[in-house]
Amino acid sequence: MRGTFFIVNIEASGLSGLDKRIDKLSSADRALFKRLYALRIRTGKLIIPEHLRPWVERQFGSIEAVSNQQVVQVANLVTGDETVFNSVRSMKPSDTRENSPVSPDRIDMGMDTFANPLTNTTEDTFGRIEGRYCITASNIAKCDELHGLVIFNNSHPLKWGQDEVADYIDIAWKWALKAHSVHPLNKYFFFCWNCLWRSGASINHGHAQMTLSRGRAFGRIETLRRSALSYRQKYGTNYFDDLYRIHNSLGLAFERNGIRLMASLTPVKSREVMMLAESPDTNFKKSVFDVLSVYRDQMGVTSFNFAFATPPLDRTRETWQGFPLAAWLVDRGSLHYRSSDIGSMELFAANTVAVDPFKLAAVLKENLDGEPKNA
Repeated sequence: MRGTFFIVNIEASGLSGLDKRIDKLSSADRALFKRLYALRIRTGKLIIPEHLRPWVERQFGSIEAVSNQQVVQVANLVTGDETVFNSVRSMKPSDTRENSPVSPDRIDMGMDTFANPLTNTTEDTFGRIEGRYCITASNIAKCDELHGLVIFNNSHPLKWGQDEVADYIDIAWKWALKAHSVHPLNKYFFFCWNCLWRSGASINHGHAQMTLSRGRAFGRIETLRRSALSYRQKYGTNYFDDLYRIHNSLGLAFERNGIRLMASLTPVKSREVMMLAESPDTNFKKSVFDVLSVYRDQMGVTSFNFAFATPPLDRTRETWQGFPLAAWLVDRGSLHYRSSDIGSMELFAANTVAVDPFKLAAVLKENLDGEPKNA
């Protein structure tokens, strides 16, 4: 499998100069940025004892990179999301490297309960839906009353092509429509794909999950809907359109076959791309595959979280006007490390990320649009 992980020096790329990029925007776009975001760029200083200097140089590349660390903080004023960027954190030492050999080409499936889904997995009360490359099951440990699985025919979680990815999404959507026909009060669809243990997957065999909720969407989706609604009521414009516009103006977004892609300014974890679409149609499925392929084949990503939410399948009391299909993808880091990439900062304060979104945008543009890197 091709690809290596990018370790980005923020000082040498776009994020450290974000304030200067903003200054070069049109007056309307500068005002839009300030409406959507708060930016803080700070320098963290420290003193390195003489006996530690050789180790610091070996570990981090230079004394200056550690003694004067640039910390970039970006907060979304609409949703409350906040991310702290510092490239030095990508090079910090870790004592929890996995000692057993791990290869993306050969994944130990352990006790693969998904190897024979017809006999070893539970079934939804309305039956199974079978595709060319996958089959559904009922999740035995549910997060909602209607919580299903899409189990991939190919057990290897990183070996899939365009047809397979399209089939996984198709079958999940058919499951939602079937579930809604049997349970018409359940209207809120959510799809998620956790790849390998770094992402939180408990089973290595390739699979995705989907839910169809009743009464309201999951909390974070509902918060996003309410934030977008409040934004429209206050400013008279669509939050998602403005979000894309400012990312595009800064060089962090582009549109491809009707799908809008953004390297997020407030990623929840490294390399978060957000996609906006009208529906899970052919162009959306193709874009999902293309972006996943860049992550896997060009950036060496081996563990990821991908998810998308749609407007409700039927009428609701609350308004979803202007809410698109919204999708997110993040890299969860090397399989060689047992340490979690989520700690108290992420749980209780703000997200911490070491990878510059301008670098991510450049890689996506180069591979998906044929544009040169310019970050």
